[in-house]
Amino acid sequence: MLTLRTSPASPFGRKVKIAASLVGLSDRIEAVEADTTNPDDTLRQQNPLGKIPTLVLENGETLYDSRVIVEYIDHLAGGGRILPTGWERFVALRQQALADGIMDAALLQVYEGRWRSDDKREPKWVEHQIGKVQRGLDYAEEHFSTPSANLHIGHIALACALGYLDLRMGGSWRQTYPRLVAWLADFEARVPAFSKTKMPA
Repeated sequence: MLTLRTSPASPFGRKVKIAASLVGLSDRIEAVEADTTNPDDTLRQQNPLGKIPTLVLENGETLYDSRVIVEYIDHLAGGGRILPTGWERFVALRQQALADGIMDAALLQVYEGRWRSDDKREPKWVEHQIGKVQRGLDYAEEHFSTPSANLHIGHIALACALGYLDLRMGGSWRQTYPRLVAWLADFEARVPAFSKTKMPA
């Protein structure tokens, strides 16, 4: 068995779980919750950065971050399953990078509130991250909101980004991006793993 160190609320861990499901490898991966703030958690020995997700292989080797892990999962499944070949591969990777950037910016907003006291929060920093999310969603609404016959890692990442915004930002994006709302509904209907990995409130 492969061991996925993650957290139920991690959108990047969710991306890995959905990728594994789409290529038929879910039964080979056991998700084990990690506490990134606990110095005694073995996560810091498995990944010196102490970050999730981290994949522990059967031989004890580890892989991180989510982009590397999904590359490995696609490789295990024979290749070309969620990572296309040729130019389309770079199209998929670019979409994944955009979605990952949205998730990163949303996470930084959450961390600002979680780790800083009210008197030490920096509104300009938060606005900077909000701008990244908005520009990313603007681009996704225009370019990625048409359902695709063949799903790839870019679609998975985008669905996870939107799911994380639902979880942490109250789904406020839904009022502005109707085509992405419809796109996500289509993705959820086609990918049962999306509902199964829904992040807890």
